Amino acid sequence: MGNQRRPALADLIDVLGTKWVMRILWELRAGPLTFRALQAACGGLSPSVLNKRLQLLDESRLVEKTGAGYALTGQGESLMEVQKPLAAWAIQWQKSLG
Repeated sequence: MGNQRRPALADLIDVLGTKWVMRILWELRAGPLTFRALQAACGGLSPSVLNKRLQLLDESRLVEKTGAGYALTGQGESLMEVQKPLAAWAIQWQKSLG
């Protein structure tokens, strides 16, 4: 086994499973937001946590800083598209739990 890399999906789940990451991506789905607007959209998330999550998302190439604020990259937009079937499945799953 030695040097086998982790599956790419495991790496993605680690990023997406980090607290606040999915919320930030969700809030950016409609377009760029300034830091303060993004912070407000996330319910007043602390500036230090938001900074850390934006750094993680930038390193993961899912979010970038633009002249208009923070925005999804092409990869981030693509991720938000492919998560739609999973989100629909999650709604049905949640309903099945009662």
